[in-house]
Amino acid sequence: MAAVCRRVTSSILLWGKYAQLSLIYNEPLSIRCYMTSMKHLSLKNTGSPQEPQESVKRGREDEVMTELVRDFLDPAQFYQAVKNIGVDFFCGVPDSLLKDFCAYVTANTSKEHHIITANEGNAVALAAGYHLATGKYGMVYLQNSGLGNIVNPVLSLAVPEVYSVPLLLLIGWRGEPGKKDEPQHQVQGKASQKTLDAIGVPYSILPDYIEGAQQVLSSAKQHLEIIKGPYALLVKRQTFLPYKLPPDASDIFPLNREEALKVIVSALGEMDVTVGTTGMLSRELFEYREAKHQGHGRDFLTVGSMGHASAIALGIAVNKPERQVYCLDGDGAAIMHMGTMATIGQNGTTNLKHIIINNGAHDSVGGQPTDAGHHDTFFFTQIAKGCGYKEAWVATSEDDIRSGILKMKDMAGPVLMEVKVNKGARKNLGRPTTTPLENKKEFMANLEKSS
Repeated sequence: MAAVCRRVTSSILLWGKYAQLSLIYNEPLSIRCYMTSMKHLSLKNTGSPQEPQESVKRGREDEVMTELVRDFLDPAQFYQAVKNIGVDFFCGVPDSLLKDFCAYVTANTSKEHHIITANEGNAVALAAGYHLATGKYGMVYLQNSGLGNIVNPVLSLAVPEVYSVPLLLLIGWRGEPGKKDEPQHQVQGKASQKTLDAIGVPYSILPDYIEGAQQVLSSAKQHLEIIKGPYALLVKRQTFLPYKLPPDASDIFPLNREEALKVIVSALGEMDVTVGTTGMLSRELFEYREAKHQGHGRDFLTVGSMGHASAIALGIAVNKPERQVYCLDGDGAAIMHMGTMATIGQNGTTNLKHIIINNGAHDSVGGQPTDAGHHDTFFFTQIAKGCGYKEAWVATSEDDIRSGILKMKDMAGPVLMEVKVNKGARKNLGRPTTTPLENKKEFMANLEKSS
């Protein structure tokens, strides 16, 4: 390994090229001397065959000026560094900023040492159970939007003043101040550090090179060993080198999510309203309405608040009994706060129709599997009936969906239709071009209309 630390004699040349790189990445780049090796220079990648090209693209500034380096952390190296400090159990909810690391963990860790949980609070409790059983440390990974879900188990279970459970939190920092992001992520990003401070969890920002990562992991290890409580690592955008899960088996259902969504929405009436879940489904719903020039007043797009679309739909249905309210849910979201299904079933709201589009994956954050992908052993329909839904059934084809919507219209709810689809989305899927407040106003105005 050779030290690379060249002196740049022309400050004009240096800062000119620095500005050029900043434009390439649309973010400021750090200047530092670094240790390098042939492995680093070749951007060796441990993932699928498509990834070296993306690695070269994301590291293309090396060709411009080697003194200015935008590093990317190899998921394999970070995984080993984490294990080197005694963390060998992983659990949590996948995140887009962590997708490369999460994919590596999924592909390279036994199911006994890696569990994707229903929500982030579950993951903290699971890591606590692992510690109680083994005396070892676990890692909980999550997006910063899941910080709210971990507050209770951290404060009432993990902190040193209560049960003193050492665990490592790996947190994707969406909405990092100074970075462009969606409105809900900007709010979460500003609050992330303050939230960790408020609950007494010390943290470091994870560097994007292995030597720096090892240093912060060393600090984390000291905290886990001495203080015996949670320690967090905040992960910025584009920290990791790309790593993709191996391709799945061939598609087993006739439709993907967007195709199924188009069939569902085209079968609804003009006075019917929908509540779309977070992630790609609401983005696809927005683009469908745009393509059909239908406006967006019939749809409430739940851009954040994963798992809460069904509760929003229930609140609308109870107070607008003359409207048919369709909750367009996802499998990961429905699982995250599945207790709402019990509330819906026992409330007996007749105009609430629940549709779960199940692709068995956290599709918008890397495609990691959900428990609902185990089609031989996991059944939303049985859960719904057990909670008190009047009826529940499965659809897979266009004809199944159309007949299911007709059936829903004629039935008193709550009823559920699970639509099983293949995972995946088109590459050019956009995002809503209206703000959440604009969506809210248009939706509320539509609800005021009489039938």
